[in-house]
Amino acid sequence: MTEFDPAPESDDTERRWQTGTDTFGRVYDVVLGVTEPTPHAEIAELANCSPNAAKKHLDRLVEMGIARTDRESRPTTYRRDDGYLEWQDASRIASDLSVESIIDRVETLEARRAAYEAQFETTDPAAVDVFEHDTHDRIHERMAAVSEWQGVIRALRLYELARQLSENDGHLLPA
Repeated sequence: MTEFDPAPESDDTERRWQTGTDTFGRVYDVVLGVTEPTPHAEIAELANCSPNAAKKHLDRLVEMGIARTDRESRPTTYRRDDGYLEWQDASRIASDLSVESIIDRVETLEARRAAYEAQFETTDPAAVDVFEHDTHDRIHERMAAVSEWQGVIRALRLYELARQLSENDGHLLPA
């Protein structure tokens, strides 16, 4: 090979996983990216492990509340538990900000939510017909506004959860 030859192609798994990532870590990473119910054999393929190893680790992730399963489907399917991701985000907010900062952010988010509700005359972003206008620009504006509104609702949920965690020493309810 001369210095001008192209670099040899490496195995895809080398690029996908950091050196030293164990099987559990790879299955964990894959399941966090799974939004649709997915059979364990497909997760195993993505995680570069055997189906038996994937199933073992997926069952453990279900027990931990990180993944969900549908054992009624054939084959059994798994997907991430979005509640786990929200809990992680809220915990991070609670550890990064003071209770006062969180309360201030909640007040700001509530005002933004109220403004969207007044603008669209509903409390539910899903009830908004973004296509009720003729121009592409107006439709795009409404779609962007509804998307931002949904983001405000999610953020409000996270900051409220973070407030509860901060006020109760990491618990949802006072001890």
